[in-house]
Amino acid sequence: MGQGPSIVSISGTSRPGNYTAMALAVVNEQLRAQGTAPTLIDARDITLPFPGRGDTADSVALREAVQAASAVVLATPEYHGGFSAMTKLIIENLGYPSALGGKPLALLGVAAGRIGAIKSLEQLRSVCSHAGAIVLPGSVSIAGVRSAFDDSGVCTDPGTEQALKRLAESLLTFMKDFVCPKHTLESLVRSGEVRAWTSTL
Repeated sequence: MGQGPSIVSISGTSRPGNYTAMALAVVNEQLRAQGTAPTLIDARDITLPFPGRGDTADSVALREAVQAASAVVLATPEYHGGFSAMTKLIIENLGYPSALGGKPLALLGVAAGRIGAIKSLEQLRSVCSHAGAIVLPGSVSIAGVRSAFDDSGVCTDPGTEQALKRLAESLLTFMKDFVCPKHTLESLVRSGEVRAWTSTL
């Protein structure tokens, strides 16, 4: 863990030109602005098998990336009142026990309607918690997402941009307060410094 905590950022839809990836890009940009370069996994770029069909190179790489990460951002569109099938397939390919187990997880949902992605985020929170993830409070739901971005994918709505940046900041704050101290303590234990310190008490 010498390089410090790392973040895997997952866009959970394979639809071309999707708004989920556009919204996630704002989160990732804010993470980079704060000195953390996330590893992006875009569902448009990977081939995943259905459960029981054996692994693909992409499913192995996905699982290994999440296992090695300190935290994860998972983004989904809301389809028919739930999260996307591709997002579910991504979760299925994280194995059992899931690579999400014990990982801090920030959730992002986007929807075209005025209600937003509230229903999909409720379901996704339940599924990911069952898989053992530490789902952070304050999941972000973006309503009316089609009007929040221009044709080039740039966010043009200040409120949407602020909410997406806030998601990144919330995850970084959680990592600073809870993940980094854990990594520091593990490093000290490995180096023997904690043992040497406690022996003087």
